[in-house]
Amino acid sequence: MKNIAGLMKQASQMQKKMEEMQAHLESMQVEGSAGAGMVRVVLNGKGQMLGVTIDPKLADPAEMEMLQDLLMAAHADAKRKAEAAAAEQMQAVTGGLQLPPGMKLPF
Repeated sequence: MKNIAGLMKQASQMQKKMEEMQAHLESMQVEGSAGAGMVRVVLNGKGQMLGVTIDPKLADPAEMEMLQDLLMAAHADAKRKAEAAAAEQMQAVTGGLQLPPGMKLPF
């Protein structure tokens, strides 16, 4: 019985650490750039796009805001599809067993 109690305590500690990691990833910001900085994107640690900046030399300045919004929407769509595919793969690996409540994949 001691082993079961120890396992439950370890599972609880691991769940707490995973929740802390999730919060840290969500608050973290990273910036990527391409074209010598002409295109920049900012993501949080979970891969959610927080912003995109495009140098006006690359497109019509009057359409820049719409282009940036469209890029963010396309990224969100691709991310949703990637998450769905990952969940499907995880379900295949786990034989359909769900992860315990609060234990989520890192993205």
